[in-house]
Amino acid sequence: MSRIPEPVQTPEGPTYEGRLLDRADEEVVDQGAAFDIRTLVTRRGALGLAGLGVGAFVLAACAPIATGTSSTSGSGPTASSDAGTPTGTVTAAGEIPDETAGPYPGDGSNGPDVLEESGIVRQDITTSIDGSATADGIPLTFDFQVLDLANGGVPFAGVAVYAWHCTAQGEYSMYSSGLEDVTYLRGVQVADAHGKVSFASIFPGCYSGRWPHIHFEVYPDVDSISDSTSAIATSQLALPEDACSAVYADSRYDGSSRNLSQTSLAGDNVFGDDSAALQLPTLTGDVTRGYAATLTVGVDTDTAPSAGSAPSGGDGGTGGRGPGGGTPPAG
Repeated sequence: MSRIPEPVQTPEGPTYEGRLLDRADEEVVDQGAAFDIRTLVTRRGALGLAGLGVGAFVLAACAPIATGTSSTSGSGPTASSDAGTPTGTVTAAGEIPDETAGPYPGDGSNGPDVLEESGIVRQDITTSIDGSATADGIPLTFDFQVLDLANGGVPFAGVAVYAWHCTAQGEYSMYSSGLEDVTYLRGVQVADAHGKVSFASIFPGCYSGRWPHIHFEVYPDVDSISDSTSAIATSQLALPEDACSAVYADSRYDGSSRNLSQTSLAGDNVFGDDSAALQLPTLTGDVTRGYAATLTVGVDTDTAPSAGSAPSGGDGGTGGRGPGGGTPPAG
């Protein structure tokens, strides 16, 4: 049986046959389906991975790369929206579910429209566009890689992604009392050649009635963001529970731990259908250095978007109870 060579350490990370490992902390044989397939398409790669066995190759070739799982490690957040060298083929496990934009989208569909403001296209959304206010909380970088399912799952280069979420106290800029003139935690990024966008923000709080989440809309291009009806996908990212529990021990998130203990992914009125199977990102980092989240977003333009109507609870309407139909954390 052939022995698989050890990875070569480079300044960019460990490599095998000149390619960066998709999973830097794992052995070559544990790099996943995409890496295995890229290796096996060459004779040298096929011989080098002979130890995997025929059965393992068949499984690797047929298995999709899962995106609905989370993991944590000690590494801090990193942005990945630049047009650097691809780290490997990515596939979507399915089309991202259509979800409500909620009552606080700020896209002009129900009042305030941040998408008409100059400066909304930005990577760092921790401050208001005019720099007058800054959101406080544990740093979070979140990345989306958008794939065009109508064209075989290729990177959806050029699409514009508008993302927004609540503060550490569970309030929404442009809507919550005292924040009507604030525009932080909202921004637009345009996907690069790899379909990637990246936002620098803070970890959202948890208000009563909803699982911690980040809203986003995908538009065909940046010129389309002026019309909310042009969105080709509207969905939400669900934050993993272990990270939420760690973050909400911070005093700036007063009330979030209690609210989190009173809800669940399975019971959430948005994620409850499948416990956010396609909406949980891969998450790395910690409360000291901040977190980095990455989610693969499959968008199928052959299907008509069905989001837009608000559900009966949580983000379904204020009902006099605060952001998203739930009581925001005190503090």
